[in-house]
Amino acid sequence: MHTIRLGTALIMTYALVACAAPAPDDPLSSKLPPASNTGEPVPLISTDTAVDPTVRRLEREAIALARAGGCTSAEQCRSAPVGSRPCGGPRYYVPYCPLTTDTTALFAKLREVVRAEEDYNRRTGLASTCEFRTPPDLEVSGGLCRARAPGG
Repeated sequence: MHTIRLGTALIMTYALVACAAPAPDDPLSSKLPPASNTGEPVPLISTDTAVDPTVRRLEREAIALARAGGCTSAEQCRSAPVGSRPCGGPRYYVPYCPLTTDTTALFAKLREVVRAEEDYNRRTGLASTCEFRTPPDLEVSGGLCRARAPGG
């Protein structure tokens, strides 16, 4: 009986997660979050966003700290892991320029995101596929560090 209840709870959780739609005014609902200090948005790699409001808030705060402008070559650009998937590893990576980003503040905020999301995943019993998401190849395009398009 316990197994049936657990299975039902997991199915309901999956259904809720799959049907959850981000709010239209949420910067994570698009691929372009709040603007960087260059006036340009920081390009995201994924639309794989968190469901938990606390995790989403912390994620927005972290993304706002990432500055894409300021680097002149792809070798100068970096990407930072964002979030914690239920099976482990980040949900996606955000590109940034370490020359213009306060990396101490960025990584401190990203650690908060991971802690909050790990707690949420544990509390809700979420599960996910266990593939490892690797950091993207980076490029400088339009003066901004960006993830290179797959195959590009």
